Amino acid sequence: MAKKAMIEREKKRQRLVKQYAAKRAALKAIINDQEKPMEDRFRASLKLAQLPRNSSATRLHNRCQLTGRPHAYYRKLKISRIALRDLGSSGQLPGMVKSSW
Repeated sequence: MAKKAMIEREKKRQRLVKQYAAKRAALKAIINDQEKPMEDRFRASLKLAQLPRNSSATRLHNRCQLTGRPHAYYRKLKISRIALRDLGSSGQLPGMVKSSW
């Protein structure tokens, strides 16, 4: 049950990152622009702080799509090493051959 919740939480974070990406980029551009007045940059930083915390791309974490495991993650396959091994053992991955497991 917990693994399903972590997968759903990560999907929600991905959705929020995509939804707020343009707004965050615009606010950060204002904040980093030294030509703008200090008041405008401060106002932009306050608006950025009011956005949802999970809308930041740094909050995303690679997780296995099958188990929710955060460690030993293969990016190309989007699964963990344990899920990869289980799928390979059962013959569900084409081209993968069991080798002294």
